[in-house]
Amino acid sequence: MITIIAAVAANRAIGFENKLLYWLPNDLKRFKALTTGNTIIMGRRTFESLPKGALPNRRNIVISRTQSEFPGCDTYNSLEEAIGHCSSDEDIYILGGASVYEQALPIADRLCLTEIHDTPKQADAYFPEYKGWHEEKREEHTTDEKHNQAYAFVDYVK
Repeated sequence: MITIIAAVAANRAIGFENKLLYWLPNDLKRFKALTTGNTIIMGRRTFESLPKGALPNRRNIVISRTQSEFPGCDTYNSLEEAIGHCSSDEDIYILGGASVYEQALPIADRLCLTEIHDTPKQADAYFPEYKGWHEEKREEHTTDEKHNQAYAFVDYVK
């Protein structure tokens, strides 16, 4: 199964200057719970944004046309090539960035989105439109002492 996972603002913004827009500890916990033990695929810039490099307890794959090695990762030139090197029983999570999401949307089976009920002042990366997907599950969360924005965990299927 191929799943796209992302935190998306109300205007579909996902990043600014290669950084996440929001700090939501529950989103990070969900991300870790879903992806641990599975295969994750990301673009070079997304990998470079990770504070400690390859994520532990996951098979890390980086897509890059300009660099052939990333510590702790398999590297391929395209999303198609990366998926071709995964077995049919692997659960694959697509982590971004924007162009990788765009390429993955037509072949993905599921979207696991954190929809943030806010629009950031600045953004330079956006999630593609995802019309035609059907909401399967929604879990709303309000603001609290650790979360400055309200958000929802939303799973979509085709």
